[in-house]
Amino acid sequence: MADINLKEITLIVGVVTACYWNSLFCGFVFDDVSAILDNKDLHPSTPLKTLFQNDFWGTPMSEERSHKSYRPLTVLTFRLNYLLSELKPMSYHLLNMIFHAVVSVIFLKVCKLFLDNKSSVIASLLFAVHPVHTEAVTGVVGRAELLSSIFFLAAFLSYTRSKGPDNSIVWTPVALTVFLVAVATLCKEQGITVVGICCVYEVFIAQGYTLPLLCTTAGQFLRGKGSIPFSMLQTLVKLIVLMFSTLLLVVIRVQVIQSQLPVFTRFDNPAAVSPTPTRQLTFNYLLPVNAWLLLNPSELCCDWTMGTIPLIESLLDIRNLATFTFFCVLGALGVFSLRYSGDSSKTVLMALCLMALPFIPASNLFFPVGFVVAERVLYVPSMGFCILVAHGWQKISTKSVFKKLSWICLSMVILTHSLKTFHRNWDWESEYTLFMSALKVNKNNAKLWNNVGHALENEKNFERALKYFVQATHVQPDDIGAHMNVGRTYKNLNRTKEAEESYMMAKSLMPQIIPGKKYAARIAPNHLNVYINLANLIRANESRLEEADQLYRQAISMRPDFKQAYISRGELLLKMNKPLKAKEAYLKALELDRNNADLWYNLAIVYIELKEPNEALKNFNRALELNPKHKLALFNSAILMQESGEVKLRPEARKRLLSYINEEPLDANGYFNLGMLAMDDKKDNEAEIWMKKAIKLQADFRSALFNLALLYSQTAKELKALPILEELLRYYPDHIKGLILKGDILMNQKKDILGAKKCFEKILEMDPSNVQGKHNLCVVYFEEKDLLKAERCLVETLALAPHEEYIQRHLNIVRDKISSSGFVEQPIFPTSKTSGVEEGDKIPAENVKEIRDESRQTQIVKTSDNKSPSKSNKQLGKNRDKETPYKTAKDIKEIEKKRVAALKRLEEIERILNGE
Repeated sequence: MADINLKEITLIVGVVTACYWNSLFCGFVFDDVSAILDNKDLHPSTPLKTLFQNDFWGTPMSEERSHKSYRPLTVLTFRLNYLLSELKPMSYHLLNMIFHAVVSVIFLKVCKLFLDNKSSVIASLLFAVHPVHTEAVTGVVGRAELLSSIFFLAAFLSYTRSKGPDNSIVWTPVALTVFLVAVATLCKEQGITVVGICCVYEVFIAQGYTLPLLCTTAGQFLRGKGSIPFSMLQTLVKLIVLMFSTLLLVVIRVQVIQSQLPVFTRFDNPAAVSPTPTRQLTFNYLLPVNAWLLLNPSELCCDWTMGTIPLIESLLDIRNLATFTFFCVLGALGVFSLRYSGDSSKTVLMALCLMALPFIPASNLFFPVGFVVAERVLYVPSMGFCILVAHGWQKISTKSVFKKLSWICLSMVILTHSLKTFHRNWDWESEYTLFMSALKVNKNNAKLWNNVGHALENEKNFERALKYFVQATHVQPDDIGAHMNVGRTYKNLNRTKEAEESYMMAKSLMPQIIPGKKYAARIAPNHLNVYINLANLIRANESRLEEADQLYRQAISMRPDFKQAYISRGELLLKMNKPLKAKEAYLKALELDRNNADLWYNLAIVYIELKEPNEALKNFNRALELNPKHKLALFNSAILMQESGEVKLRPEARKRLLSYINEEPLDANGYFNLGMLAMDDKKDNEAEIWMKKAIKLQADFRSALFNLALLYSQTAKELKALPILEELLRYYPDHIKGLILKGDILMNQKKDILGAKKCFEKILEMDPSNVQGKHNLCVVYFEEKDLLKAERCLVETLALAPHEEYIQRHLNIVRDKISSSGFVEQPIFPTSKTSGVEEGDKIPAENVKEIRDESRQTQIVKTSDNKSPSKSNKQLGKNRDKETPYKTAKDIKEIEKKRVAALKRLEEIERILNGE
């Protein structure tokens, strides 16, 4: 085996870099979204063991909706990228480019086993620049192919060293081969096919057998005319060990997927559900289609599902000629390689093996796959194709008459392939560019129309998105997903009637109950979302809540492990004031997924509705154990701790609110509640800072404005409170507490009797039964020396609050003053100053703290009408514009002190009224 030198490595790496450097500027597109952006297995908070329990997309292998693609080592590299740069795509694309360069260099070493140095470099260069590889290299999820190929080729190179002197067996390379096969398989399933290549290499290359020789030896042995040669026995031992190890890997793999195949729809692979002979004719035709992509990669498409390749339903279909021609060429090459023992036949044989064996898992031969054609699965088969082309070029170039022409043609192929690859990379820049490029190749694939619609939908361009979704329903009228997309877009456009019609159309395409008949039907998990989306739409109408609940229950009856249906139903039951049933729904969802932080959070919200704050806090804590950055759990658990009134919980509440504002620095609620905590702890300066930050982020923040004004009034900064109150009342003119506080300050500090009177009169216009405003208006009348009006006012106030002793006492004082004055029409008033609003009628600090209605983000996760189940939040509308229900002993003492002070002030007022 010839070694590779630094010059060759530099050439290969340089060419790869030149072709793929622009891929660094591409984003996450297509399958990258599910495998990277939506995959929680990438997050450091997810235990590493979870990677070995979930599939490539982060779905537990035990769930039916899992694709059963078990590639934990590939996901591990994604996790490494996440640690380095989180979700910045450049590092992901850079690592893919590096892996492709590594594969190309290792492939060069493999080529030198069967080709001369020049041809090996040509094969490696052709592989490095082939445009069909853009999906595997520029698409981040293609890393599974890249990693698997590295260990695939390493396993094969290791096996080539297993033959010792005198045909003896060297077991260390064999053991290393088995290990590398296992690693390759953990990167992608096709890695196991290298075992077949090793077997072919052992028999036909290492041992030098041909098919006629094998048949002759086997025939003689069966007729008893000879024995098996010792060298052949050694080969058999080695192959048995290799095959047994492979069988063990297959058994483990079957156990991992729990003996279940993934569920695909007929749209993913129409031929798989077609009758004979359509299925066989179409599957066979797909082989020359894949071969043509290797020969002429001019029209590449990211998605070949649905109607991309029409089914072949007749033997008279002209496309059968392509199938016939392909098998003739393949058969001729196979006969040549197996029948003759020369170097050329060995090279052709290994090229054919590299083309055929790794493609078997994608060929629908043993089980149906979820696609018609996929360019990324041609990554390893293209190695055999490149060896075949390089070998053919070598044969042609040795003839002097074709030598110059062969070099010109080869240079043109490598140059055009390089340019095509570079240009093709830009198609992967965004989802819109990718799917629009695909539509140029194929307009009969409804999935492509849908995906362009999704790309426009993500840009909030709903009108244009709707056109593409509607076109998808025209291309494939029975596509349930397309009708769901139309319905969701109509909903986003607030056209609920059309949205419901589209959802109903999608629902009518689902398997229907046939009275008196039992039958089984496999349903794609995402199609069940039609029930969720339709229920979410109609439950906006209060009169149709039961109808929505029926839809959720129907989805659950069709699939008892449909977690999202339980989540959405739990939310609906809360809306229907059935918290106990909502609790049952969430507990059932938790049985299906105990590691879902959102579910624990939702259950905490249910316990809040059930008035069980301790249980709610436990569930919030459980959610934060699973996801320490769960924003809603951080916020609402902090508020719950604050409301509990337990001083010992305040430091943890503050810590969680600080974590929350770190995650949501633009949410004023976090700063406001930190200010409320500081007020509870009597940290006035800190409270002022937090309140000001909240107001800076949201100028009309009602609660922050009022509580900042209150803070100033409590800390002898009443004049600073007035402009804050003016701002508050500009946004909220009917804010009663703000009017009371403003009137108090105007009376006591500004001595503005008229201004205070306007405040109290406005309160009574809005709430004639407001005792506080009424009584303070009575005091204003006294200040205006209108004793008769003050008397009538106090009588009316006493009627509103007959048990308030201070009102009766004040009424008696006013009456005594009227009697002693000797005037009825013109009462005599004392000249001494009064305090205006009584201290006893001021709202104690504990009573005037206002908590904004929106401050607690008590939201629960529900299924939105997105293209796949996802999280969305809904305000539960808990009213927190009320006094804090929890008071500590210290708080009660403070209130009592203020009441004593208020009584003393009352005595002063009484003395003034008595003229003392």
